[in-house]
Amino acid sequence: MKQGIHPEYVEATVTCACGHTFKTRSTKADIRVEICSACHPFFTGKKKIVDTEGRVEKFMQKYGMKKEQEPAASSESEEEKGE
Repeated sequence: MKQGIHPEYVEATVTCACGHTFKTRSTKADIRVEICSACHPFFTGKKKIVDTEGRVEKFMQKYGMKKEQEPAASSESEEEKGE
């Protein structure tokens, strides 16, 4: 290997938009990401739609689909409070 042509390899802190942080090694000391293994639906098993341009809402409006409804128990309890 030639001397002096390789970048410095340092310990890096990766910070996700959800707030999760972890350490790794990289040529950059600080890395920011939008989705990590702590919040990605593939790893968590939770359904989460990440949409920054409104594409999901446009699709829902175009095809007349409704968003997921809350459980019926919560709407019944609201009716009981009103009586």
